[in-house]
Amino acid sequence: MSAYLTGLGLGASLIIPIGAQNAYVLTSGLRRSYPFWVATLCALCDIVLIAVGVMGMGVLIAANPLLLQVACWGGALFLAWYGWLSLRSAMQPHHLREGSIQAGSMGAVLAGALAVTLLNPHVYLDTVVLLGSIGGQYAGDERLHFTLGAMCASLLWFYALGMGAAKLAPWLDRPLVWKLVDGGVWLLMWFMAAKLVIKGLGLLSL
Repeated sequence: MSAYLTGLGLGASLIIPIGAQNAYVLTSGLRRSYPFWVATLCALCDIVLIAVGVMGMGVLIAANPLLLQVACWGGALFLAWYGWLSLRSAMQPHHLREGSIQAGSMGAVLAGALAVTLLNPHVYLDTVVLLGSIGGQYAGDERLHFTLGAMCASLLWFYALGMGAAKLAPWLDRPLVWKLVDGGVWLLMWFMAAKLVIKGLGLLSL
């Protein structure tokens, strides 16, 4: 039980801070654009990555400077691009009424969820590297319990975020609110991109 709670708490502490993936789940819920399936897909991706990390990939990536460089610079470019899309959206008039709620087909929405998950190095750093490195230190049943705890944190968070946002959508049907959401995502993405650039520059100096 101790290993499970450790995995649950650590997984929650890494997943809950809002980032590109969480921002996508949140906006899909606000738009009522297949939030259940978006949350399910993001949670499943996390589950697979956590399992891969605990099985040994986390230690490998953490010890490889080249892979860390690729993660930092590729992530900075991705987050800068995602932030630009949010900034452009914030400058356009829109709201959550029928006709603007569904942002594309289910396939397009899920493809976006895959992109914001698998092309975002923060996801790999959190799941494969950090959770994998710590979980890999456990042995036997304790490693399994730690892994299950971290996986449960992802499941609980993504469903709460996606489905909770969907229930709030009727109260958030205001253009100003949506502009603030997009603007906040834009600032967050560019702030995170800047942090990755600083980290990448630090790795270059090593």
